[in-house]
Amino acid sequence: MSDRYQDFTASTIGKQITKLLGLPQPTRLERYAEGAPLVDGTVAVGGRGRLAESLVGILDTLGIAGVETPAGETPGDATTYKGLVFDATGLTSSDQLVALRDFFTPLLRSLDRCPRVVVIGTPPELVDGAERVAQRALEGFTRSLGKEIGRGGTVQLVYVADGAEGSVASTLAFLLSPKSAYVSGQVVRIGAHGAAKPCEVADWTRPLEGKVAVVTGASRGIGEQIARVLHRDGATVIGIDVPQAASELQGVMRELDGDHLVLDITAKDAPQRIAHHLQTKHGGVDVVVHNAGITRDRKLANMAPNEKGDRFEQVVAVNLTAPERITRELLDQGVVNKGGSIIGVASIAGIAGNVGQTNYTASKAGVIGLVDSLADELKDGITINAVAPGFIITQMTAAVPFATREVGQRLNALAQGGLPVDVAETIAWYASPGSTAVNGNVVRVCGQMMLGA
Repeated sequence: MSDRYQDFTASTIGKQITKLLGLPQPTRLERYAEGAPLVDGTVAVGGRGRLAESLVGILDTLGIAGVETPAGETPGDATTYKGLVFDATGLTSSDQLVALRDFFTPLLRSLDRCPRVVVIGTPPELVDGAERVAQRALEGFTRSLGKEIGRGGTVQLVYVADGAEGSVASTLAFLLSPKSAYVSGQVVRIGAHGAAKPCEVADWTRPLEGKVAVVTGASRGIGEQIARVLHRDGATVIGIDVPQAASELQGVMRELDGDHLVLDITAKDAPQRIAHHLQTKHGGVDVVVHNAGITRDRKLANMAPNEKGDRFEQVVAVNLTAPERITRELLDQGVVNKGGSIIGVASIAGIAGNVGQTNYTASKAGVIGLVDSLADELKDGITINAVAPGFIITQMTAAVPFATREVGQRLNALAQGGLPVDVAETIAWYASPGSTAVNGNVVRVCGQMMLGA
């Protein structure tokens, strides 16, 4: 589905009119294509901290060209950078924050189109005093820079706990590449819930080789794209969907050489059936993606209790209670393999709220609660994280009234809607064996919303 406004702004007359009226001029985002390098260009690295000396080497293992750039150095006129990484873990007081200005200001005008910027810090909750103040300040800096960088660029903050320095590769691979095209202004924590030993990734182009992944709601839309990206990364995918979508589900799984299970995830015996299928046919599961979800919108004053097809109860049952029950069953039976990953699909609506969606927003906020409740409880290197999509262009959003749809797409730093693949790429990053220290995170896939969350 094309973005007609973006197509218009790319035309000669469209550029002139939007510039004259001060309207958004969204950059066409670069997205990852299978077989392409993770980063098509050079990444400048700077800072003084726990990771400074190892960053260029880490990038080299990913096939990314990294170059150390001292603070204050102005590149030549012909020099361009595809990304910037600054190690701010060495900033221990607020007066040292000027180091951010000293590094970034000379380089920002040398950034290529759709650049990636990453600042690395220490989780503020793990340090005290002046250092805690300085590290917390990094969030304001990165979020503001994300809203001013322009040209399709993104900015992220990665908090790395002491001892988790060896676990940053998969996160840098994601955040510096086109895979994170619609993720900006986010804060990622590595090792904040214990520094799990990173798993070796033999092939960064197929990090899920030999792994088994299950995706609910996999017949179409975001779920189908999740299945396709996990398959691209090497996983054997088991898709789950309701009987009404059986034909579509079977078609997708046949194309991906995967497996399928047709059932209603809210059924009383659904968790047991899923666990039995995964255990007996696949010997367990490595990646669990709770994607299935529904909406039944209506203002709360008009949402009568015990109505036929109870809107509140149905939405909570599908979006939250079913993932809770399935997760618990898989964990209790030991179906999730060591180093496995559980991933929930929340929503930015669950963070900021939405008119007419008290049922939906409660369920999606609950998905975040599920992450919070289990992050410190899981054993054997199993992790749990969530994505919170913003305005993602799907068949469902195509039915939204034009004016509402346009506002929804433009009110973010990238001035456009995201695609299902943007959600899928974020989930694939969580699922990677190299992300074993990425636990308890909720990352918004929203182009960095300008208002609300």
